[in-house]
Amino acid sequence: MKLALSDEDAAFRDELRRFYATEIPEDIRDRGKTGHPSFPDDMVTSQRILNANGLAVPNWPVEWGGKKWSPLQRQIWLDEMQLAGVPEPLAFNTKMVGPVIAQFGSQAMKERFLPATANIDIWWCQGFSEPEAGSDLASIRTTAVRDGDTYVVNGQKTWTTLGQYADWIFLLARTDPNAPKRQAGISFLLAEMSTPGITLRPIELIDGSYEVNEIFFEDVRIPADQLVGEENQGWTYAKFLLGNERTGIARIGLTKLWMSQVKEHAAQLQVNGAPLLHDPLFAARVAEIETGLLALELTQMRVSGSEADGKPNPASSILKLRGSQLQQAATELLVEVAGPDALPFDAGADVDTPAWAQDAAPRYLNYRKTSIYGGTNEIQRSIIASTILGL
Repeated sequence: MKLALSDEDAAFRDELRRFYATEIPEDIRDRGKTGHPSFPDDMVTSQRILNANGLAVPNWPVEWGGKKWSPLQRQIWLDEMQLAGVPEPLAFNTKMVGPVIAQFGSQAMKERFLPATANIDIWWCQGFSEPEAGSDLASIRTTAVRDGDTYVVNGQKTWTTLGQYADWIFLLARTDPNAPKRQAGISFLLAEMSTPGITLRPIELIDGSYEVNEIFFEDVRIPADQLVGEENQGWTYAKFLLGNERTGIARIGLTKLWMSQVKEHAAQLQVNGAPLLHDPLFAARVAEIETGLLALELTQMRVSGSEADGKPNPASSILKLRGSQLQQAATELLVEVAGPDALPFDAGADVDTPAWAQDAAPRYLNYRKTSIYGGTNEIQRSIIASTILGL
């Protein structure tokens, strides 16, 4: 495989760089690079600019705003976006429920939801995990009982990221409790968050942030026309969605951005009379992460675009596993560069430590989650062993 871009792909990359640098407001990009976006406004503004220019959902079918790009071009689109500090389009909309509706929804459902989803006129959240069903989604206990033209839903979801902003939720519920296999009898439903009987409660994270929630469903009536595809086929749709989610979790461009910040700060830090970046052991750790990023990038190029038939690519588990490991390694390295300056938290200008160093520890803590969400790394190893290696 050639590591250098062709002239065509290099021109494609340069045009994206120009677009991101000129069409996305500079203040949004600056906040994105430092990890302090004005949320959710920056994301909404950025995604609507992208969508107006046909750049929000390149992975969707062309008739719904997608692009006939090669897997490499899609990768360039995402990497350059992350490197530029441009907020990535909301994954719940563009990588999760949007592709599922486009692939399995009725024509009426596509017309109703896809344009609004691409333009983030609807903010979606994900209702998969439950207190007793995280990576083992087949164990979900939320039920949906058909009653005339509605489904009556009862149960609980947890770790619902950004649910506090959501207008709608896509969820898995058990519609056939007597199915012979746990994976059978599960359906994929769409519900408006304002529906009576839905209660959202915040969960505070270890870094002090609030981005996840638990959601309770008590006799919630969801119209039957908000069932995606066929009843009891939700497991198939969930696997398709998770393949897209795990591919996106790799976040290669973001990790590259972080590594550039690590090297920038390490070059300025003097240790024993020389820059930390010149220390052989530290430099070796930087090289190890960057080599891993290159290998992951090549893997993602192979995986991207291989799911057009609606079947998940098990190699997405490799992207999820290795991508989360590299993100965590980069955040660990930044904490080490910050040293004692990483100890103040949210102190601002009241202490004599740089803002990037104050951010290092919260970022490190927050990204402990990457080895858990989207299916734990242990689950991904099992998928890789059984599906790819045949063990």
